Amino acid sequence: MNTILHITQRDLWTKAKNLGSYNSDTLATEGFIHCSTLAQVVGSANRFFKGLKDLVILVIDVDRVTPEIRYEGADPNNLFPHIYGELNIDAVIRVVDLESDADGLFILPKELDN
Repeated sequence: MNTILHITQRDLWTKAKNLGSYNSDTLATEGFIHCSTLAQVVGSANRFFKGLKDLVILVIDVDRVTPEIRYEGADPNNLFPHIYGELNIDAVIRVVDLESDADGLFILPKELDN
């Protein structure tokens, strides 16, 4: 199964489940929902979410995603997956807590470290 990951706040995910689709703030401002691969997710977390609490990682089955997914970025060797539309919640196959260590840095959750 091919998966991508998205970091969000737990309460936003709870609201999305009630609405039937997930919409991040970047969909309105940039036209897509930022995602990461497994290799990218910790770097993304530490760069964009440092100091935030109550975060989760949405594990997304790319074959179930209704909107288009594009892999993009300035570095052709490090392309990030972007979802161009609201994410249908049935594409989310797992939700994993994202917690920081004692220094405030995020580490890969054991549930994702296969």
